[in-house]
Amino acid sequence: MSNKGQTRQIPLLTSLPRPLYARSESWGQEGSVTPWHQHAWGQLTYAVTGVLSVNTKQGCYMAPPQFAVWVPGNMQHQVVAQGAAEMRGLYIQTEVLHDQRWQHAFVCEITPLCRELIVRFCQQPIDYKPDTPQSRLVDTLVDELTVQRDAHIQLPLPMDKRTHSICQYLQTHPYSQESITDLGQKVGLTGRSISRLFKTETGLTFQQWRQRLRLLHALTRLEKGDNVMKVALECGYDSNSAFVAAFKKQFGQTPGRYFQTKSQL
Repeated sequence: MSNKGQTRQIPLLTSLPRPLYARSESWGQEGSVTPWHQHAWGQLTYAVTGVLSVNTKQGCYMAPPQFAVWVPGNMQHQVVAQGAAEMRGLYIQTEVLHDQRWQHAFVCEITPLCRELIVRFCQQPIDYKPDTPQSRLVDTLVDELTVQRDAHIQLPLPMDKRTHSICQYLQTHPYSQESITDLGQKVGLTGRSISRLFKTETGLTFQQWRQRLRLLHALTRLEKGDNVMKVALECGYDSNSAFVAAFKKQFGQTPGRYFQTKSQL
């Protein structure tokens, strides 16, 4: 989960011209990354193709094709694509989505109807007028966004500097086979201390966190068409079957079926 790629600039907006504001972007195999930034409005980052990750100080949120990441207003974040991707982004004024759910970052699965509404809205003029087909499209889109289902495709990060350092190391070395004891020696912690801190600060055991990291890393490789066995080894699995079983448990489908289904949407 490195942050290599061309740097994308953030629109210089001090306010939104309308409650919803659209951004459409695409980039090539070199990938892209935005600087860390924040703004007063919320942001929905939707992956039409490719795999996007949105980093916050609290965690990493992954959006494979047909998924989206929500980041509330005034939360520092950056958007990263490790390869070719196409994005539809929505800037949304905070009062439009005011339920408690929208106060936190999360990933949601985008239904075909919601996808079409997003795509259509991104084709409309920025300064749409009230009481027009465009404004009614916005109302329908907002209603549809509120019923999108959460998807647990995120990697929470601990706040403790020592365990955070371990996370940063594993994010750049997802294939590492080092034990929890070996990793603890890098930062002066015992394996038991690491286990306690991970569970307290992320809600996941260290083993669960590490497995989710590997599977999220695999999404980008698989979406590019890499061989499943190659990805399994790259992610630290000893066998193809063990990797496929773990992937199916996390995402509900085997790797081949998962991306075949998404490409048909």
